[in-house]
Amino acid sequence: MKVLLVFAHPEPRSLNGALRDVAIEELRVQGHEVRVSDLYADGWKSEIDRADFPFLTPEARFKPAAASGEAFAADALTPDVKAEHEKLLWADALILQFPLWWFAMPAILKGWVDRVYSYGFAYGVGEHSDRRWGDRYGEGTLAGKRAMLLVTAGGWEEHYAARGVNGSIDDLLFPINHGILYYPGYDVLPPFVAYRVDRLDAAGFEAVAERLRERMRTLGTIPSIPYRRQNGGDYLIPSMQLRPGLGDPHAAGFALHLNETTAAKADGEDEIVAVPVEA
Repeated sequence: MKVLLVFAHPEPRSLNGALRDVAIEELRVQGHEVRVSDLYADGWKSEIDRADFPFLTPEARFKPAAASGEAFAADALTPDVKAEHEKLLWADALILQFPLWWFAMPAILKGWVDRVYSYGFAYGVGEHSDRRWGDRYGEGTLAGKRAMLLVTAGGWEEHYAARGVNGSIDDLLFPINHGILYYPGYDVLPPFVAYRVDRLDAAGFEAVAERLRERMRTLGTIPSIPYRRQNGGDYLIPSMQLRPGLGDPHAAGFALHLNETTAAKADGEDEIVAVPVEA
């Protein structure tokens, strides 16, 4: 496979940097091609603004989505954004690696998404009708490719459990997994999350490194998260409400968007269990 790793940590000598190197080394040992977008090292511009669209006249009102679509259609996006498009189209798999800061990705990575996910590329594609609502959530430009998160967190794993004070890690990462990766079509793999990251010793690092190597060895085979496909019949169009009779009628929230039948078939599969590492 061809793998793109987007790395978002400001310190190359950090544990995140060491984990990045472990992942890349193992992927190459397995015969995969790897490219890296190191956002801090590259000086990635985070904010989307008028400078991204020099064709806008000074008096024109700046509408980011419209400007993005116009620039994409005219092949007038900035060179840094076009380079990331090329990498995403090249790659069979995408890994987003970042420390969990204030329950979200670092601003520089969010800025990468804001600028690279252009209208006409990652969204705003496909037919909108009474039968379909665009190519998204399981379909789209990046359909058929795999994606996963490699995340470090300072809190204990118990703090991110279903009854933990921080909330379930699956819920915290849902906006990224479902809203950023699944939206343009990726098959989204379970995240690799490492907890209590400030308390890792050498033995602990080797343990997590070996688990990460195993995840990289199974990158092409581990089952993806069984999200429901938007245009697969589970949702009413155009309201995009889950059809009556699907899911627990008394439940609400993110878990409703998992296909229970598919999830049941995958039940019992080996999970990648994260162990503590430091950021």
